[in-house]
Amino acid sequence: MITMHQKPDADAMGSALGLACYLRQLGHSVTVVSPTNWAPWLNWMPGADAVLNYDKEREKARAALSEAALLFCLDFNIFHRTKNFEQDLYQAQCIKVLIDHHREPDLPSFNFGISDTRKSSTCEMVYDFILAAGDASMLNREISACLYAGLIADTGSFRFDATTPAVHRMAAHLMEQGIRHTEIHSLLFDNFLENRLRFMGHVFLHRLEFFYEYNTALIAIPKYDILKYEIKTGDTEGLVNFPLSVQGIKLAALVIDREEERKWSFRSKDHFDCNTFARTYFNGGGHFNASGGGSKDSLQDTVDKFKAALKENEHLLQ
Repeated sequence: MITMHQKPDADAMGSALGLACYLRQLGHSVTVVSPTNWAPWLNWMPGADAVLNYDKEREKARAALSEAALLFCLDFNIFHRTKNFEQDLYQAQCIKVLIDHHREPDLPSFNFGISDTRKSSTCEMVYDFILAAGDASMLNREISACLYAGLIADTGSFRFDATTPAVHRMAAHLMEQGIRHTEIHSLLFDNFLENRLRFMGHVFLHRLEFFYEYNTALIAIPKYDILKYEIKTGDTEGLVNFPLSVQGIKLAALVIDREEERKWSFRSKDHFDCNTFARTYFNGGGHFNASGGGSKDSLQDTVDKFKAALKENEHLLQ
């Protein structure tokens, strides 16, 4: 079995489906399970139509997990990031293998594997895994398309610091397998409905607040906006990055009032540690310049907590 974090993004889904395709070529029976639903703009990926949604297909997922000899855990390094799937994964008796690139992994929960923060993406790590096994010849067009999708998504189309020379060599190698790279980029970033664009305009006009004394921007989205604009999973992807385009802004934060909790996303420039910030105040974590978290408080209360946290970190945001 291969699984990933809840609400999987292009790196989580791409690494899972790329690895699944590779393992099937080796003769293994593979089941891919997402803890939750995923954005419809990921459905083009080869194998996405066979992925189980744990929230909707719980018994099938549990049956597959009970028969699994190996469990690959991709793009997360602590089980609570799999939401309702968490306890089933903890209790599973199979060998658990971690392939991830986030900070502070829960290593005792896994038998093998690594969480390598030097890597741009989990897709890059799956690519390294295949090459290290001596199976570069198995990198067909389907695997390459999945891995390329996660690579460009997690490197911000090659603009983030994690874009190393090895990343460009990997991209070139995948392109040599015949992928249509412009089409993949379009499927990921030009594949939304009109309501999302109107929602974004509303958000930037009415929900975006700047705190220039802290070089910070905040977007706080109430549940009303989500319902009014019929926002679905994946429609808010990348929204938190936009305020960083404003001169002087070092930290951008996005909080969305979801059904069960308030979900936070943080992005930073330069030397502000989003991972520590998210872990300290919002039960989260991730990367140095990109992380997430959550809160059971009301939207107003969690925003007030964020503002108080800015005061405590003022010296780090100058």
